[in-house]
Amino acid sequence: MMVLMDAAATAEQIQSVTECIEAHEMQALRLPGDEHIAIGIPSAIPPTLRDPLTQKLSALPGVDHVVQISRPYKLASREFHTVDTVIRIKGVEIGGSQCVVMAGPCSIETREQIFEAAETVRSSGAKILRGGAYKPRTSPYAFQGLGQEGLELLKEAGDASGLLTITEVMAPEDVALVAAHADILQIGARNMQNYALLIAAGKSGHPVMLKRGPSASLDEFLLAAEYLLFHGAHNVMLCERGVHPLDRTYTRNTLDLNAVPALKQITHLPVIVDPSHGTGVAKYVPAMARAGLAAGADGLIIEVHPHPREALSDGAQSLTPEQFADTMEELRKIAAAIGRSL
Repeated sequence: MMVLMDAAATAEQIQSVTECIEAHEMQALRLPGDEHIAIGIPSAIPPTLRDPLTQKLSALPGVDHVVQISRPYKLASREFHTVDTVIRIKGVEIGGSQCVVMAGPCSIETREQIFEAAETVRSSGAKILRGGAYKPRTSPYAFQGLGQEGLELLKEAGDASGLLTITEVMAPEDVALVAAHADILQIGARNMQNYALLIAAGKSGHPVMLKRGPSASLDEFLLAAEYLLFHGAHNVMLCERGVHPLDRTYTRNTLDLNAVPALKQITHLPVIVDPSHGTGVAKYVPAMARAGLAAGADGLIIEVHPHPREALSDGAQSLTPEQFADTMEELRKIAAAIGRSL
């Protein structure tokens, strides 16, 4: 439910609406808007209370009208929050007029590797360095990441290059440690519905990028984001990274670019596209990166490795520094063509 106030509503009238909502033991959230102040009620309202509460709120001075929110997710819904969310971290905006590129290796392997990757990312014009310290792998025998050592290397490389950093967190008990070393927490596709992790990440208040699960519907995806928002994370971005393909002969996943305009219509949260996991094949990454921006994505996350053939994980989908530089030049043309910058 959302209460739209008159344009001329006074502070006292707004406070009266807030107190009425809180008297029913529900949270009242003041929402941004272009003309009207709005007060939202994110929690579920019992059916027996909905009509009486609507009537009571509608009768209060300064109230224009009361709107029922139809989406199962509230805080993530554009019905509830009509203005696009723009995430600002150390001078970098995500969700604004500029498209933001995050890039780097799937896994942090050595100090030399992550520093070389950071220089590639910085010199090509990307703003955020990615690198995995904890890696969920299908096989228990595959490289699992350097753990805390990897986090420390990521922070060191980010500080030295002036880049923001993003890395995956896999367990609730690791949230504080990862947040202390990285600017953005990434919750991977395998953990999209790990509710304990979502709650812990939300309570941290740290910026979060949530990846869509390989079999998740958009409603399921946004309900997972709702956990983050409900528990206190205000800076949440969504990442489309591909769904299970009908045919694995040519690509690792199917990059669902339909999701980008659909998400931009139904949610105010920034949308990121991952063409690396979305295809799993390096030669297809530039084309799908261009397509992601053209579809309306607010940013991209791309795997780049100084020496992809030697990578300990995801080498087949990683661009070389030269390929990444060329891709960034192509992306600038796409961004300009749609009235944005890179």
